[in-house]
Amino acid sequence: MILKQDIRPITYLKSNAAGVLDYINDTHRSIVITQNGEAKGVLLDPETYDKTQQAFALLKIVSQSEKEIKSGLGTTQKAVFKNLQKKLNAKT
Repeated sequence: MILKQDIRPITYLKSNAAGVLDYINDTHRSIVITQNGEAKGVLLDPETYDKTQQAFALLKIVSQSEKEIKSGLGTTQKAVFKNLQKKLNAKT
């Protein structure tokens, strides 16, 4: 983030909306929108937003998995491979 380019007051957004959208879509960088000197929102291009949401989903899965392992709900590697081998043998 380059502060001079990536933080803008809401009045700038109001008068330059098309240019701001071009900027975030061309550069894939977010822009922080301020109101009365306080950050009030962030604009992202759709591709960056999707990637961010996917990253959060993966982190949530990892976090849930860690909780399951700590509570004893995990399965050993040996048991997983044994189960897979049984399924493979059953199909042949």
